[in-house]
Amino acid sequence: MPPTTKKRRTRRRTFRQILGGVRRRVRRAAGKVRRVWRRSLQLQVVTSTLVISVTVVVVLGAFLFDQINRSVVKSSQDSSVSEAFADRLQIADALALDTDEQSKAADSGKKGSPSPLDEVMDTVTGSGEDGSKKRYDVLILNRTAPGQSRASGSVVRANVPSALEQNLKRNVQKFEFDKIVGSIEEITFTGQSQPMLTYVVGGVVHVPSTGQNYEVYHFFPFGEEEELLYNVRLAIIVVGFGLVLLLAAIAYLVTRQVVSPVRLAREAAERLASGKLDERLKVRGEDDLARLANSFNEMAANLALKIHQLEELSQVQRQFVSDVSHELRTPLTTVRMAADLLYDAREDFDPMASRSAELMQAQLERFESMLADLLEISRYDAGAATLDLDPVDVREVVLRAIGDSEALAERHATRFELRLPNEPCMAEIDNRRVERILRNLLFNAIEHGEGRGIVVTVGADRDAVAVAVRDHGIGLKAGEDTMVFDRFWRADPSRARTIGGTGLGLAISREDATLHGGWLQAWGQPGEGSQFRLTLPRMAGADLKGSPLSLVPPEIEMRRTWRGAMTPVLLPASGDGGGHDDD
Repeated sequence: MPPTTKKRRTRRRTFRQILGGVRRRVRRAAGKVRRVWRRSLQLQVVTSTLVISVTVVVVLGAFLFDQINRSVVKSSQDSSVSEAFADRLQIADALALDTDEQSKAADSGKKGSPSPLDEVMDTVTGSGEDGSKKRYDVLILNRTAPGQSRASGSVVRANVPSALEQNLKRNVQKFEFDKIVGSIEEITFTGQSQPMLTYVVGGVVHVPSTGQNYEVYHFFPFGEEEELLYNVRLAIIVVGFGLVLLLAAIAYLVTRQVVSPVRLAREAAERLASGKLDERLKVRGEDDLARLANSFNEMAANLALKIHQLEELSQVQRQFVSDVSHELRTPLTTVRMAADLLYDAREDFDPMASRSAELMQAQLERFESMLADLLEISRYDAGAATLDLDPVDVREVVLRAIGDSEALAERHATRFELRLPNEPCMAEIDNRRVERILRNLLFNAIEHGEGRGIVVTVGADRDAVAVAVRDHGIGLKAGEDTMVFDRFWRADPSRARTIGGTGLGLAISREDATLHGGWLQAWGQPGEGSQFRLTLPRMAGADLKGSPLSLVPPEIEMRRTWRGAMTPVLLPASGDGGGHDDD
């Protein structure tokens, strides 16, 4: 590759990097401005007032300047037309003098005497003996006798606008000698470098005695009018700018009087929400804001009272559950000893008594399990649950939980399908609690799996490990994916439990997952089965940002994707919440 090509590519790459950095900075700045805009009510009100004020001032200023401009230009045009008409009368009188008399006067020896046309030119332009000079110039053209043309100042024939000249020709053809036409043009006079806005008024003077036509043009410069309009425009801009600033300041002060109490109420509400129940607002005056402060204080007082009552009630309930659970252990131990003796001697009893001993033994085991779960729940409610963390390979925990569930799975003709990664999935967890979570998930899958296979998948990434338990049973209805973790909740109350569960297993499992800083989530559809996913951080105390495994089974995701690709019109896209990122 030639060196020039390499340099060109290097420059392009450098330019793209610089451009990308500028774009990132612009996006970050725009994001900060957007956040400030959304979070500040005062800024929104002041900005809205400023925008509306600028719009109103610009519209009114443009309208006012347009009216002033029209008035000034109209007044100047009327004045110019009047002066041009008066001058044209004088020029017509001068041109009406008999040509023969002018010749006799010239032959009688009056040499150097000005002609009537020259005299009238001095009169109309004001360049006579008094030395005064009018603000406009005059051009008289005689196309049949160019020697009789006259001009004042620096006006030449080339300064006449062609459109105006054509209009005068049409007036002559129509014998409309008294009609005056005019136009505003940018004209560059002789000796000037910049064009000047000039109002040109044209008319025709007809001399009946000679039959000649004279074109008379008056050039009225609009320099004074332009200066006046410039000053007016500058004044409108300065006044409009000051008015906008004044309105913005007024809006700032007014919104500050309203927003400041609202901001104080927001801060007090945040402190109240954080647990500071003694937070109150200062009441000043009797206006609406003062009434808002009174209402807030009453609400805070009632809320604090209700929370205190609920805390006392919750404490009584927790203490009651704990006391009952502990007090039941002694009589339960006695009943358990008696039941064991009866159960061991059941072969000596008649069939009905033997069956009763077996039922009593089974129900005592269930009662003991429920009592243990109640004690565990009471620990969570009291905030006394703690973790015994150790670095553990999650695959081994899964294998132990499956080993404990194999006997139950064989009785229900259920098989396990394991999908384990080849590399260790190390995480800091409480081995006992995580194994209990997995046993509860496996028991639940066996009970509701309808004897079909159960898929257990383990996944891991840099930040988290996950275990998914998938069954192909009755599934979950809409909304049951969160209700399934409620205490003593059952999807179908008429359905009998086949493994003697207490109804607290999934609730305790979710508490265990939350204690680890993890997630325990459920997905299900009627007829498609269900899947429970446990996600735990690798490092204790780390925040989870996602899960290595999808909450929705892969085959369901593929089926949805295929259906969406085949029938995009009939099946509109909708989120199912089964991706790797979780709320």
